Amino acid sequence: MPARNPFAEYTANKILTASPAEVTLMLYEGAIKFCNIAIIAIEQNDMEKAHVNIKKTQRIIEEFRNTLDRKYAVAEDFDRIYTYLLQRLVEANIKKDKEILEEVNTHLRSVRDTWKEVMKRCNKQA
Repeated sequence: MPARNPFAEYTANKILTASPAEVTLMLYEGAIKFCNIAIIAIEQNDMEKAHVNIKKTQRIIEEFRNTLDRKYAVAEDFDRIYTYLLQRLVEANIKKDKEILEEVNTHLRSVRDTWKEVMKRCNKQA
């Protein structure tokens, strides 16, 4: 029988019990984390690790893009943001350019911070 991993159990429970808004926040945090790992990997000349983590960041942004609720006008604004970020990530991956990744991370942090503010305001109204 495999050894019990309390951290993995905690993480799984955290995700399973999170609201959709909290899951979205976790995904933004994950994208930022993977982008940071890719930046460090490029600095350390570990191009495979950079590639893997850029792809992880891309998958999260692709999921955001694919799950946009197009009945709201703001979805088109987010679609443009996500499309731009995906284009920049492809460019960063081809060139292994940490400056592009830092730019992407700046945008991700901005959207994440906005999302946190929305969550805060919604909780005050509830």
